[in-house]
Amino acid sequence: MSSGSSGNCYFLGNTEEGILVDAGISARRIKKTLKEHNIDLGIIKGVCITHDHSDHIIAAGYLGEKCGIPVYATRETIAGMNRNFRMPDKIYTAHRFIVKGAPFKIGGFEITAFGVMHDGSDNSGFAIRYGDTRIAFATDIGCLTPEVRNILGKARYLVLESNYDAGMLKAGRYPGFLKRRIAGENGHLSNSDAAVFIAEAFGKGVRKVFLCHISAENNTPRIARECVCNALADRGFDASRYTDVIALARTEASPVYILE
Repeated sequence: MSSGSSGNCYFLGNTEEGILVDAGISARRIKKTLKEHNIDLGIIKGVCITHDHSDHIIAAGYLGEKCGIPVYATRETIAGMNRNFRMPDKIYTAHRFIVKGAPFKIGGFEITAFGVMHDGSDNSGFAIRYGDTRIAFATDIGCLTPEVRNILGKARYLVLESNYDAGMLKAGRYPGFLKRRIAGENGHLSNSDAAVFIAEAFGKGVRKVFLCHISAENNTPRIARECVCNALADRGFDASRYTDVIALARTEASPVYILE
């Protein structure tokens, strides 16, 4: 429904049940977007939170406490969310503590959180199985550790950060400390690092990748996607696979994608 520093929220499901990954846009916008796709908020069985930065949690407290939707996150992440003044509704009873590496279920979804490198209070990616469909989320991730590479490589579908173009970041207007933070191992993933990994993952059987958290200042969807397609070409993939690289919209809902 949204991807980027202005707000992150992803719906995964069908017309009978679904989950949200992050809730970094307003509850009103979440409801409106779901309704536009004929999805009732009542089928949302849970919200999985990656970390406690504002652009991932704004509506989490409202969804949990006012709408009765359980919020799944690590204990450290829940504590960080409740300290964040930009999340107006705090979480008192809706939390469901999760532990990285320990699978949990939300309806028909089997989910396992895994650690990623970022500078939140605690940071998770999610490996999600629904029937035969396996999808992995890794957004806001400074670098790809061996563990993360292994987990992502087992999925059929990836939602992976491709945050910045290194040249644009270097030449851009951000102050030096922010540039260092973004490019650091606890910051964000560059187009080139994402592209090299995606080309490797396609070689291992990943079917499709959704590029997420694309910077408005230091990147464009076109540049991010072209970087991945060039990496695929370098590894000998036919141009027909380029359609399996999708750059998600930052400020508006992306189309519905059917995953097999």
